[in-house]
Amino acid sequence: MSDKKKDNEKLKKDTKKQSKAILKPSKIYSPKNFPYHNRELSWLDFNSRVLEEAFEKDNPVLERVKFLAITASNLDEFFMVRVAGVMDRMHSSKYKHPDESGMTAAQQFEKLTEKIHEFSKKQYSCLHRSIMPALKKFDLEFLKIKDLNKTQKQQVDEYFDKLIFPVLTPLAVDTSRPFPMLANKSLNIAIRLSKDGEDIFAVVQVPSILGRFFEVQSEIGRTFVMLEDIIIDKLSNLFALYKMQACCTFRITRDSDLDIDEEADDLLVEIEHSLKKRQRGDPVRLEINAKCDDALKKFLVDMLGVSTKEIYEVTGPIDLTFLSKFGNLEGFDSLRFKPITPVSPPADFYGYDDIFEAIREKDRMVHHPYESFDSVVKFINQAANDKNVLAIKQTLYRVSGNSPIIAALIKAAENGKQVTVLVELKARFDEENNIGWAKKLEKAGCHVIYGLAGLKTHCKIVLVVRRENGGIRRYLHMGTGNYNDITARFYTDIGLFTCDEQFGEDASSLFNVITGYSRPPVYHKMKVAPTGLRTFFEEMIKNETENARAGLPSGIVAKVNSLVDPQIIRLLYEASQAGVSITLIVRGICCLVPGIKGISENIEVRSIVGQLLEHSRIFIFENGGRKKIYMGSADWMQRNLDKRVELVFPIEDPELIERSFSIINTMLRDVVNTRIQNSDTTYVLLDRRGKKLHNCQREFADTAKKTMLSKKNTDKEESKFKPLTGENYKKEMLKINKQNI
Repeated sequence: MSDKKKDNEKLKKDTKKQSKAILKPSKIYSPKNFPYHNRELSWLDFNSRVLEEAFEKDNPVLERVKFLAITASNLDEFFMVRVAGVMDRMHSSKYKHPDESGMTAAQQFEKLTEKIHEFSKKQYSCLHRSIMPALKKFDLEFLKIKDLNKTQKQQVDEYFDKLIFPVLTPLAVDTSRPFPMLANKSLNIAIRLSKDGEDIFAVVQVPSILGRFFEVQSEIGRTFVMLEDIIIDKLSNLFALYKMQACCTFRITRDSDLDIDEEADDLLVEIEHSLKKRQRGDPVRLEINAKCDDALKKFLVDMLGVSTKEIYEVTGPIDLTFLSKFGNLEGFDSLRFKPITPVSPPADFYGYDDIFEAIREKDRMVHHPYESFDSVVKFINQAANDKNVLAIKQTLYRVSGNSPIIAALIKAAENGKQVTVLVELKARFDEENNIGWAKKLEKAGCHVIYGLAGLKTHCKIVLVVRRENGGIRRYLHMGTGNYNDITARFYTDIGLFTCDEQFGEDASSLFNVITGYSRPPVYHKMKVAPTGLRTFFEEMIKNETENARAGLPSGIVAKVNSLVDPQIIRLLYEASQAGVSITLIVRGICCLVPGIKGISENIEVRSIVGQLLEHSRIFIFENGGRKKIYMGSADWMQRNLDKRVELVFPIEDPELIERSFSIINTMLRDVVNTRIQNSDTTYVLLDRRGKKLHNCQREFADTAKKTMLSKKNTDKEESKFKPLTGENYKKEMLKINKQNI
């Protein structure tokens, strides 16, 4: 064996050994004789809540358009990962046993397809009966080619000749030309032609590079035509030697979950190779126009090998995700929600040019998107340019396409800082983006880690090591959301800045585990998965149960994106039975069933779906009257507690504790965006009768502005009487000198 092969084998063994040290076998619990709602069906319930927002007449019409687009995008991903997974288990001899809800894979597939077909009908009912008539009231209209006037038809002809026709590629299907490998989620047109009495078939892909809708001149308002309608009207130009018999649009969704060999010599190369397979996965859904010719339909079914239940006949434009761009039409701000403009700088950093100085004084908290994400970017930028900063360490799960965070880290490396970045290559559907950033960071001189075998690194943390007069000081940012400046504009997340010494020690230990071969430590304050987070949550819930039985104050409030873990659910049921009052704010999947007498009557489940996407995770435990509050990156799911590197941290500063309680209380007052889960797993909007219409997201935005205004007014008053001594004197004299110059 060559030296290189020996080194590779040793590296694989060491990596496996390290992962085993970090990922100690966790007991995976299955519920016994207690209610557990199927995860996949619960997700469909969530998407139905989003669809309700598209139907909601009180929402501005272009926002309703975007909600409908979100349901389509969500459903695409659901098919590519979750439905595909159910189908794999259904056809595998290894997975014949029921899941936690008591359903086999075959039973799940049966129920899922039934609910999705019903859901799809509701989507198009929303489009045709609710949204399109509402758009028409504002003179926004989609027309068919036959309904265009002469001038509009001339515009369409010109657009086709100049831009569409050169891009189209007609693909004949016969003995010498097999059915093409169509890309995942691509929109296509199937055509049945005839010559000399014989049927032949062809496919034309609708070019994704062109806009999905084309605007034509209109005397009143704005008028649009769908791209596929233009192509269908001109198909005879592509097949002049044949007689057109029938055509219809169709789209396939493929299994897109990556099968990654985490013991490969190079994880980056392995994932790049797997990404190419994603476009060629097995079909899991065929969307087809409801009026499709029978012969064409049979041709597509035969070619794609799909079953009847995998076919979804739709009564309108296939792939409603195009509505997302339509919802952002310029010049129609009045048809959208009033924008939430982040306060910049956040109130906690107002008056500070030096972000390190602000953090040294006290812990700081930022609530996005009500307060600007720029504070996080500034923190890393200042670290990159500060001569006293020695090192920056950061985890990256999802970042934007033109990330200022990446630019700051590259700048830091160029400035000679020791920069270490864990870029999680296994972040689903962001793999390609993350591979690109990983290569750029490496090229700039950063130390890049691709993650740990068997684990996803999902925690959100930045560690800055700075040399100061008293020695080394560590500054941290820990958050509930990704370091993504784009999603930070519409995801609600919370970040904590601190230079607490014990937090600093914990952060160093965490990065040593992630980047090296360190044994998982005993953390002072942080709670970290997969070694201790499950145990922490279980002990905290059990503690509330014991306090309730002892007659001490007890209670749990938790805000998560998903609640799936069977053992956590079982413990919450036990706490409820002991008399613990439990309020859960769960945006998406919730497998716990509240309100069942004798089991969960003390549990209330709420879901907030509104203008912004609720993303922060917050946990409050009454703790016998000495409340404890934690935030972090982890949901209550098996994958978060057992198969990811996750981070949950306590809020300890008295002012920030009060602010955190205020955030939760504001959410609990919401009656505009809140739905309550019933004991039959259905959700209903909170009863608004006789109540003030609290909208927590608007109130957070208003609070951020009022707090900043109050700070500015206080600053003005204090500046009138501020003694010019020390640093204040120097700053004022510099201002005066600059003005004189």
